[in-house]
Amino acid sequence: MFIHIGADNVIRSEDVVAIIDHQLVSSSTINEQMLFNQRKNKKVLDPSDEAVKSLVITKEYIYYSPLSVLTLKKRASMISTISKLEDYSESFDE
Repeated sequence: MFIHIGADNVIRSEDVVAIIDHQLVSSSTINEQMLFNQRKNKKVLDPSDEAVKSLVITKEYIYYSPLSVLTLKKRASMISTISKLEDYSESFDE
């Protein structure tokens, strides 16, 4: 499944490693160092001109998102719920 994380970015839900509040990043030197290193490797996708509320860390990239951690969590939970639903499409083909 996919999650729309704002700023025209859609990512695979299974690639998400962490979603971090943007304010927490600046309070940790470890997070700042990680961002610095990933930015050097061109693995950080900065937003265009939208206010940043969270960072979505995937296996390959770090995305800045204008959506809050809570909103992204709800979207990820919704995808999890949808994927657990039974598939009745075959029963309608008869």
